[in-house]
Amino acid sequence: MTRTLYKLGVAAAQRPWRMLAIWLIAAVAVFGANATWGGEFEDKFDNPGADSQEAADVLEERFPEFRATTARLVFQSDDGFTSPEAREAVAGAVSRAEGAPHVAFVTDPFDPAAPTVSEDGTIAFAVVNMDNGDGSSLPGHTADDLEEAVEPGEHGPVTVEMGGELIDNRPEEPSSAEAIGLAVAVVVLIVALGSVVAMSLPIGLALLALTAGLGGVGIMAGFMDTPEITPTVAQMIGLGVGIDYCLFVLTRHRGFLAEGKSVAEAAGRANATSGQAVLFAGMTVVVAICGLQMSGLPAIAALGYGTAIVVTASVLGAITLLPAFLGLVGHRIDGLRAKTRAKKHDHVVDPEATMAGRWAARVGQKPVRYAIASFVLLVALAAPVVSLRIGFADAGADPEGQTNREAYDLLEEGFGPGFNGPLVLSVDLEGAEPGAAEAVAAAVADDAGIAAVAAPIVNEAGDTAVIQAVPTTSPQDEATSSTVRRIRDDVLPEAMEATGAHVDVGGPTANLVDMSEKVTSRLPVFIAAVVLLSFVLLTLVFRSVVVPAKAAVMNMLSIGASYGFIVAMFQWGWGKGLLGLEETIPINPFVPMMMFAILFGLSMDYEVFLLSRIREEYVKTRNNHDSVVHGLAGTARVITSAAIIMVSVFAAFVLSPDPTVKMIGLGLAVAVFLDATVVRMVLVPATMALMGNGNWWVPRWLDRILPHVDIEGGSALDPVEDEGADDDEASDVTAGDALEEAA
Repeated sequence: MTRTLYKLGVAAAQRPWRMLAIWLIAAVAVFGANATWGGEFEDKFDNPGADSQEAADVLEERFPEFRATTARLVFQSDDGFTSPEAREAVAGAVSRAEGAPHVAFVTDPFDPAAPTVSEDGTIAFAVVNMDNGDGSSLPGHTADDLEEAVEPGEHGPVTVEMGGELIDNRPEEPSSAEAIGLAVAVVVLIVALGSVVAMSLPIGLALLALTAGLGGVGIMAGFMDTPEITPTVAQMIGLGVGIDYCLFVLTRHRGFLAEGKSVAEAAGRANATSGQAVLFAGMTVVVAICGLQMSGLPAIAALGYGTAIVVTASVLGAITLLPAFLGLVGHRIDGLRAKTRAKKHDHVVDPEATMAGRWAARVGQKPVRYAIASFVLLVALAAPVVSLRIGFADAGADPEGQTNREAYDLLEEGFGPGFNGPLVLSVDLEGAEPGAAEAVAAAVADDAGIAAVAAPIVNEAGDTAVIQAVPTTSPQDEATSSTVRRIRDDVLPEAMEATGAHVDVGGPTANLVDMSEKVTSRLPVFIAAVVLLSFVLLTLVFRSVVVPAKAAVMNMLSIGASYGFIVAMFQWGWGKGLLGLEETIPINPFVPMMMFAILFGLSMDYEVFLLSRIREEYVKTRNNHDSVVHGLAGTARVITSAAIIMVSVFAAFVLSPDPTVKMIGLGLAVAVFLDATVVRMVLVPATMALMGNGNWWVPRWLDRILPHVDIEGGSALDPVEDEGADDDEASDVTAGDALEEAA
């Protein structure tokens, strides 16, 4: 692999236009395929094997009208709806809604047979049924079309708001998060690299790779249900890793140039060393994220696949497209010098002449003190995780002023907090006693957690009934989850035995409860699998069992601390005002698994980059203290710069209106910050000093069977003549040859 990456880097630098043409052709093919086969992003949270999924499947087969998407028009009038003006305002809104695209029909809130008016007569609602009863998807602008037709707000004596499934799940407006993250990255790179030209390469290439990767995500959406949050999360991760991966390779390239290597030779060697580390780290991220398939939820798996596509594009950009641009700019890489104190390269002659080197030496002198302090800090930050509650935020967590939030509040005021998340029971009447549906409804109504139960609706075939039950608590309330479990475990078994009917509890609220429980049960297995994978990979790379074991513990501590932080901010509400939240919310099931998969890979980036330098020095000197000082001194600036960029990109997504995006962005930002500071700068050097030469211990039997993996590729390049010393003399290596060998 080292030789292949070396030749690929040299070939791309020597024939940059050929590599750019290859990328252009590939990009055109991706965008063309996306235009032809790409699909819409859609939130379809199927949950195979769950009781709520069984209920949904029964209703889809026997009650096809329940497949249609719905919205609600919510009306409020302080004086009630007895006046002609109030009735006229309601009728006008209903009429306009009926004329909107993709609307099948709208119910009458004042229908004598089934009025939908609150007890005090001041709040009413109408149900808007869309025309996708066949299960088809609606265009992404359908909610906007309906809102434009209805015009929420004051209509004479009546206030009109809109909520329900269609409005709650419409695509989010684009945010400025990417622009903010990029702006910070520009500043950090100028300071770190000291050159506008050098700064522009990681930024530009990350954006190009991100664009190509998102095209691939669009193609994926055409073949599998993909959540609407996928592009946003993929952008967040792709932008961060794309800039960092290019920064690692670019920094090593400038180091080789400073040693007197030619442009092509420097690009090839940078590709074979740092490029190989990038390939290893990036593919580790991809494997970990694809492991989200273990969640058992197709939506979470699709979210992982989409992110993995973008990360793969970022890796390919760093090891193929970046060398081509390095060949184009040549020695102008330091052009447009900025007034900074950045060094030209990361080659450290006197480690203790640098701040990082002096710090590493200081930590090594008193390792116990620093190890205990950093350990206590991480454990304290992780403490809130013991109260982690998995669940979904409802519309009550949306900002005040949004029409779906106002509709949610009005319905809660008029009909109770559970009205926004009713339970939908499917009752199979085949072989059941007469009156079975009514008996089931009565049994459910007797539960203390149920506020009201609607009369059963029986289908035309008479073999299935639907019962809607309204809980006494809101959809995201823990008490609602308890009510669902109690009805399933205690109420329904007796009712089914007495009536002979089979009942499944479904609806959005029950489905979210089931998803949360499935993720909670599988999260420990997923974490154990990822930790085991990290142990095996690091054992192969560093030929040690101590280093991988410590890395696993440290990763768990930093990720646990980030979990604890988001629990305190979102679930406990310590920072809800700063985050733009109106109330506390549970932790979305997507977040813990997604964060662990991503952070595992990102931690591997820094772990490999730092420890490979330490290992390289240790092999030369067999001096543990000096190797730690050299390793930290040689990598601290790059790791710090990369971490600042990552933290800035992730933290910018806290500005997103989507609570899930906020959680992921803040959690990743905190975890990367802790990993690059407390872990890499304190805990790693302290534990390395404590363990001494024992860091590199490996059983003899294991040492004999382990393959030799040189992640930095230096030893494989030792016999390579400086064939790129003169760019014109190395013309025997072509991009076609390198790509053919790589394939």
